[in-house]
Amino acid sequence: MFTALASQLAAVLKRVTGRGVLSVQDITEALREIRRHLLEADVSFEVTQGFVERVRERAVAGVALKAVSPGQQVVKLVRDEIARMLGATDEDLARKVGAQHAAPLQFASVGPSVILLVGLQGSGKTTTAAKLARRLKLEQKAPGLVAADPYRPAAAEQLRQLGEQIGVPVFPGKGETGGKGVEALVRDAVRAAEKARCRTVIVDTAGRLQIDAAMMDELKAMRAALSPREVLLVADAMTGQDAVRIARGFHEGVGLTGVILTKLDGDARGGAALSIHGVTGTPIKYVGVGEKPEALEPFDPVRMAGRILGQGDVVALVEQAAATVDAEAAQRLEQKARSKQGMDLADFLVALKQMQAMGPLKQVLGLLPGVNARALAAVPADDKRLKHVEAIVLSMTPAERADPSILNGSRRLRIAKGAGRSVQDVNRLLEQFQQMRKLLKRI
Repeated sequence: MFTALASQLAAVLKRVTGRGVLSVQDITEALREIRRHLLEADVSFEVTQGFVERVRERAVAGVALKAVSPGQQVVKLVRDEIARMLGATDEDLARKVGAQHAAPLQFASVGPSVILLVGLQGSGKTTTAAKLARRLKLEQKAPGLVAADPYRPAAAEQLRQLGEQIGVPVFPGKGETGGKGVEALVRDAVRAAEKARCRTVIVDTAGRLQIDAAMMDELKAMRAALSPREVLLVADAMTGQDAVRIARGFHEGVGLTGVILTKLDGDARGGAALSIHGVTGTPIKYVGVGEKPEALEPFDPVRMAGRILGQGDVVALVEQAAATVDAEAAQRLEQKARSKQGMDLADFLVALKQMQAMGPLKQVLGLLPGVNARALAAVPADDKRLKHVEAIVLSMTPAERADPSILNGSRRLRIAKGAGRSVQDVNRLLEQFQQMRKLLKRI
């Protein structure tokens, strides 16, 4: 999402770090450009102004003290202020690299912890409810889902299907809504979840096309009846300044305790993410980075600031690998690579599937330090090509995967037809595979 903004900021900061000496005028010009890029990215005007003033004040003080590397000092100030804009505290910035800075959910010490999800229609509340439930299930929080949207056709059925997919119970069951109002329906559902020994109850409330008085009254009544530990706004990160207006409206209406940003993997300008905390003061707790049930990440403002400035996020990469990669399969691959025989195409296919499980290739590469937005955009990392490679390998017999040297012209033609690719594609894959084997042997 931050590709354009990251590229623009990187260009400005590169000019700053390329100078041995910085003057106040240099800093002022750089901040003027940064201000323009933030406004173009849909960041709130008041948030942008506060950001620029804080960086200017500290950067000018750094120049006056004749810092050893004034350019690097400005980069650090910009990173720290972006992190603060996203919700980081001074304590977060002082922690060592790799420390967790995400705002945790609050849970009740006695009884089930109720989490109320609110937001406009189409923001992704129902799928986010399922993603959050899956995450809490892995954290041993025994979640349950409550369908509290009697207005949207098939909303309860959608949540029920998602619940079955992730193995989480959904309340109330089919036909239990009767003639009850939403408040009574939700209260009964929470009681049913408590009887089912659910420690956490996620309530998927109804959305509207716009914020209205009736919607807020319903949410206020629901909040009073349930006393939730968390009231989380599910906001579409692609709606720009509207997301900020929506967040302010919900915060003033029902009192938010946090925000979940969806569609952070989209190609919008990303200003909403940089503005919501500054406008409402509520932390961003999670971000949705895809459609799959596992595509929900805790939001870490310090690490996100590093991503925006092209400094990568190795901690997130390690966490992602730990959550998706099969450790036993990875160990077998390592042993095979170290053996005299080396990896064969069957092992290559296993490694390919492990890599695909981590998510889109460009998203994974974006977590590496030094890979800036412009360089990433130039990388021909097409995930469809990985599927083509997989199709070619799957079109081979087990004997051919174990010993690619037996692949003569007729076999390669058969494989190409079976995979729906050209013979040139098969030849290119085999050549790249042989290069990889030689490289692994040298290592």
